[in-house]
Amino acid sequence: MPGLSPARGIGIEASRAVIRLARLPLDMTAEGVGQLTGLLGRALHGRPTGPGDPLPADAGVPVLLVHGLADGASVVPPLERELRADGVGPFIPVACNAFGSDIRTAARSLGRQVEQVCARGGGRAVVVIGYSLGGLIARYYVQRLGGDAHVPLVITLATPHGGTATAMLAPAHPLLRQLRPGSGLLTELAEPAAGCRTRFVAFYSDLDEAVIPAARGRIDHPDLKARNVLVPGVGHLTLPLHRPVIDEMRALLAAAQVIFAGCPPDGDSP
Repeated sequence: MPGLSPARGIGIEASRAVIRLARLPLDMTAEGVGQLTGLLGRALHGRPTGPGDPLPADAGVPVLLVHGLADGASVVPPLERELRADGVGPFIPVACNAFGSDIRTAARSLGRQVEQVCARGGGRAVVVIGYSLGGLIARYYVQRLGGDAHVPLVITLATPHGGTATAMLAPAHPLLRQLRPGSGLLTELAEPAAGCRTRFVAFYSDLDEAVIPAARGRIDHPDLKARNVLVPGVGHLTLPLHRPVIDEMRALLAAAQVIFAGCPPDGDSP
């Protein structure tokens, strides 16, 4: 996939990091308020649809967006705007407490929201897109909690599927310990997963400063149907909004619309 030169990639990532740090307190506050009210966060970001809202009769394949650590406001709305296309969606931001103590708990919360969307859509399949930690939450749900019955396609962006060395330097928060290579959660995800019907597309970068080494952004599991897409020269904050990544995701969602609209998952996917 087309990427960036290392020098340009570092420059773009640095500028995004400055903006991200400046917005972090506001984003965390807005996200916390949204979780408490269940509605205010969506109103603040212009999101009319939530997991419990009825789907329009002519809706396409629902796409659930799972954010990472306190980046819901900075990543999800622009990603949703970029991915919108005729016949695709609705796009539904998932309310996950990314600062909770356990990825398994967040995955169960995701599962409840997926099942709500499926029930309100007449049993139709859904697609899940997870950024960073959100991709690991989505993977745990479909691989370990039976979510493959509802989700034929998961797209992950800059997700530490094999853990990351940066988690070794992070504070000893229970959730961050789960991102350390060899953690109990990652060991569980490495266990056999025969019969998992979900297909994965994992976008990862060789310049990701949060997922180290880069290969840990891949899904390398003998039982999982996974396609790993290397995006050279883009950083952790840049990858989800990198134009070639957006274009590839739009193509995946368009194909999913053709295959899965109005149907439960059947084991085939783009």
